[in-house]
Amino acid sequence: MCSCRRSGGGLVRAGGSLRLSCVASGTFFSINTMGWYRQAPGKQRELVASITSGGRTNYADFVKGRFIISRDNAKSTIYLQMNSLNSEDTATYYCNAVIRLSYSSSDMAYWGKGTLVTVSS
Repeated sequence: MCSCRRSGGGLVRAGGSLRLSCVASGTFFSINTMGWYRQAPGKQRELVASITSGGRTNYADFVKGRFIISRDNAKSTIYLQMNSLNSEDTATYYCNAVIRLSYSSSDMAYWGKGTLVTVSS
């Protein structure tokens, strides 16, 4: 069993910064890729950034140069530093982790509860 617990989020003015964190808790064999997705009202959920266990990162074009994803494997935690926020970044942000519960099991994706980020202009 595994769960993703997120923290951070809230209200920030345009141009400001926020930091999100997410920890994968429970008993598992390994964690592969972890990442952040977001969903704005009326829109589909989209990838924001992801990071592998080896530290390879992937960013959506709309956050490149503004957001930084990082990971602490010892703590099973990822962070998303969001800078230069604008109103288009307003969305509910979801943590995702691809986890293998045991040596013989398949990878499964786990989602954290969303956290709302609101950017005021």
